[in-house]
Amino acid sequence: MDIFSIFTLCGGLAFFLYGITIMSSGLEKIAGGRLERILRQMTANPIKALIFGAGITAAVQSSSAVTVMLVGLVNSGIMKLSQAIGVIMGSNIGTTITAWILSLSGIQSTNFFVRLLKPDSFSPIMALVGVIMIMVAKSNKRKSVGSILIGFAILMFGMKVMSDSMSPLAGMPEFQQTLLMFNNPVFGVFIGAIVTAIIQSSAASIGILQALSMVGGMTYGMAVPIIMGQNIGTCISAVLSCLSGVSTAAKRVAAVHVIFNLLGTVILLSGYFAVYSVTKFALHNANISPFGIAVVHSIFNIVATIVLFPFVNLLEKIAIATVPDRKIKGESVLLDDRLLLAPSFAIAECYRQSVKMAEMVEFNFINSTKMLKSYHKKRAEQISSNEAKIDMYEDKLNSFLIKLSAKELTEEDNARISQLMLAIGDYERMGDHATYILKIAEKLKDSEKKLSQLAVEELKVIVHAVSEIFLMSFEAYKTDNIALAQEVEPLEAVIKRMIRKVKNRHIQRLKDGLCTPDVSFLFSDLLNDMRRIAAHCGNIATSVIQLYDSTIEKHEYNHRNKDEDMLFVSKYENFKSRYSVSKKKQEEKV
Repeated sequence: MDIFSIFTLCGGLAFFLYGITIMSSGLEKIAGGRLERILRQMTANPIKALIFGAGITAAVQSSSAVTVMLVGLVNSGIMKLSQAIGVIMGSNIGTTITAWILSLSGIQSTNFFVRLLKPDSFSPIMALVGVIMIMVAKSNKRKSVGSILIGFAILMFGMKVMSDSMSPLAGMPEFQQTLLMFNNPVFGVFIGAIVTAIIQSSAASIGILQALSMVGGMTYGMAVPIIMGQNIGTCISAVLSCLSGVSTAAKRVAAVHVIFNLLGTVILLSGYFAVYSVTKFALHNANISPFGIAVVHSIFNIVATIVLFPFVNLLEKIAIATVPDRKIKGESVLLDDRLLLAPSFAIAECYRQSVKMAEMVEFNFINSTKMLKSYHKKRAEQISSNEAKIDMYEDKLNSFLIKLSAKELTEEDNARISQLMLAIGDYERMGDHATYILKIAEKLKDSEKKLSQLAVEELKVIVHAVSEIFLMSFEAYKTDNIALAQEVEPLEAVIKRMIRKVKNRHIQRLKDGLCTPDVSFLFSDLLNDMRRIAAHCGNIATSVIQLYDSTIEKHEYNHRNKDEDMLFVSKYENFKSRYSVSKKKQEEKV
C-alpha cells in the first residue's frame, strides 16, 4: 500500500467523520427540546430508559456523544446513576444503526432495482436535494433535513473512498499475512479497542472494518473479536470527559460504560469460541461482508444487553465499588459543559434551571412582604441565603448561555436563548427588590415609628396585586401560556395607576403631618420596589409572547395605542374593579 493510498484512506475517513457530524447536527436540531422532555418521562423506568438510549443514539448517530452527555447530566445532578445505566445499555443498541446504513455499500447485484439500494446510486441525488433544500427552504426544519441528506451523502462518499483506497490490498501477500494475526481473538479485541479509542468513533471504526471486508480475506472468526473490541474502545470518550474535576457519580457513569462493554465482551466472546470449539461451525472461517459485520455488531450489543439488563443494580454496585466516594473540591456544578454537545437539550435544561431560580425569587418576594407585618429571623436568614443562590444562578446560567449561543442553532433555539437571558436578568433584579423589602421590614421592626393605618391599607392592596402579577407571569413563563401572558400587561397598568395615586396621597399626608419623614422614605422605597417588580413581570410576559411571534417588537408593543385594544381594555377594567385604593373604601375601613 503506497503513500498515496494511505493519504486517500485518511481523506476518506475525514469525509466519513465530517458526514456523521453534519448528520447528527441536523438530526439533533429536528429533535430539539423534545429530547429533554422525553428524557424526564422515560428514565424513571429502566426499560423505558433503555428504549430512550437506543432512540437518542440512533438520532444523533454517536454513542460516545450520548455517554459524554450522560456524564454531564449526572455531574449536574439532573440525572441519577441508576437512570443513566439503562440509557447506556440502550445507546449500545442504537449505535448499530450506523453499521446497517454502511452495509448498503456492500450490495453487489446486476439487478437494476437492487442496485438502486446501493449508496453510489442514490447518494448524489440526496446531496443535490439537500443543497436545494438548504438554499431554497425558509423553514429551519427543512434546512436541517437538507443537512441530514448532505451529511449522509458525504458519509457514504467517505466510505467509498476508504474502500477504494483499500482495494489494492487484495493482491498483496503482506496483507494476507497480516490478516492471519487476527486469528488470535485477544489481538483482534486489542486492535478494535485501540483503533476506536484513537479516532473516538465506533461508527468510523465499524466503517473502516466494513471497507476492509470488501477487500476480501476477512472472516467471521477475525471480525467478531474486533467488533467486540470496538465497543470497548468507544468508552474512551466518557473516560476522557471524567479526567477534569467531576463528581464521583459522573465518574461512575464512565465506569458503568466500561464495565458493561468489558463484561459483554468477556461473556459473549467466551461463549462464541466455546460453541465453535465444540461444533466447528463453518461460518467461523467464511468471509464476512459489510452486511455480516452489521449483523454481528447488532447481535453482540442486543445479546449483551439482554444478558446484563437483569443485573442493572449489580452494575451500579460494581461501579460504586470501582469509584469510591470522594469529595471533590470546588463549586457545585449547575450545568455541565458536556451538555453543549446537544444544544437543544442544553437549552431545555437552562430553562428548567431558570424555573428553579424563579421559584427562589417567588419564595423571597412572598416572604419578604409577609415580614412587613410580622418579622421572623429564621425566615430572614432563608431569604438572604436564597438571594446568594439567585445571584449564583444568574451568573452560571448567563455564562453557560453565552457559550451555548456560539453553537450552530436553529432560529427557535436562538429565540429561546434570548428569552432565557432576559428572564434570568429580570428574576435576578426581582430578587434584589425582595431583599430591599426585607431590609425595609427590618428597619420598621427596629424603629418606634409605624406606617399610618391608611398607608397600611393601601399597601395591602398593592401587595396583593403585585403578588398576583408575579404568580401570573411566572405561570405563563413556566408553561409558555400566551393567553395568561396577555393578562399581565393590563394588571401592570392597574398597579402603576394605584402606585401613582398612593404616592400622591402619601405626599399630602406628609404635608399634613400625618406621616414622619423617616417612615415616609421607607414607604416610598416600598412603592418603588413594588412598581419595579411589576415592571419586570411585564417584561417576562412580553418575552413569552415574543417567543411565539418574533415580529413583535417590545418597545412598539408596550407603547401601542391600548385604547384600541379591546382585549386589553376589558382585562384592565376587570383588574381595576378588583384592586382599588379609593378614599371611600379606606374611610369605611378606618
